[in-house]
Amino acid sequence: MSKIHFIGGEKGGVGKSLMARVLAQYLIDRQMPFIGFDTDRSHGALMRFYAGYASPVLVDRYEALDAIVEAAVDQPDRRVLVDLAAQTHDPLVRWMDESGVLNLLDETNSQVHYWHVMDAGKDSVDLLKKLLDRFGPSFKYVLVRNHIRGSDFSVLEQSGEQARALSFGAKVVTMRKLHDTVIQKIDAASISFWNAREGDNDATLGLMDRQRLKMWMRDVYREVDDVEV
Repeated sequence: MSKIHFIGGEKGGVGKSLMARVLAQYLIDRQMPFIGFDTDRSHGALMRFYAGYASPVLVDRYEALDAIVEAAVDQPDRRVLVDLAAQTHDPLVRWMDESGVLNLLDETNSQVHYWHVMDAGKDSVDLLKKLLDRFGPSFKYVLVRNHIRGSDFSVLEQSGEQARALSFGAKVVTMRKLHDTVIQKIDAASISFWNAREGDNDATLGLMDRQRLKMWMRDVYREVDDVEV
């Protein structure tokens, strides 16, 4: 079965690219073959940190987006990972509607997982509502509660949208906070989580920073394990 993983959330700064990097490293560590697509024209995280696995794709060109589906259908043994930049929902919907993407994926026994990355604010909840209103149970949803961008998700819990997503079979993943200096050092060095974690021939992180990173990745991986990527 082919599996396409869209990592979105529409809003900028909620941690979409960080989640995409985590998933890329998770698939590498779990020895699950994958191909990545990066829709961010200027700050593509997969292209920057996992260039050997990713290629750019422009959401305003149907021919480019078609490559996502074709990769999934042609290489069912590989997961397809798509890092969605902010403000890509509308062109993505137009492409899906006008090209009959969901019908084709259903015919080819392909699954679409949509990772909706959220901060603790109301905007993320409103965008989740928009997503659920448009696609209903067509996607396998994963709600990523990013504690790096806030720890109080009561707005989400009280909105009814999390409950609605759960009624569609959604999973909830918590990405707990990582010490600020750790991620800042990794980003400044433009290295993968593997290089930062292992520290081979690299002095980006000290011993304790690497340990904090390992503990954080262990916890996030446990959450991702439940999704069955």
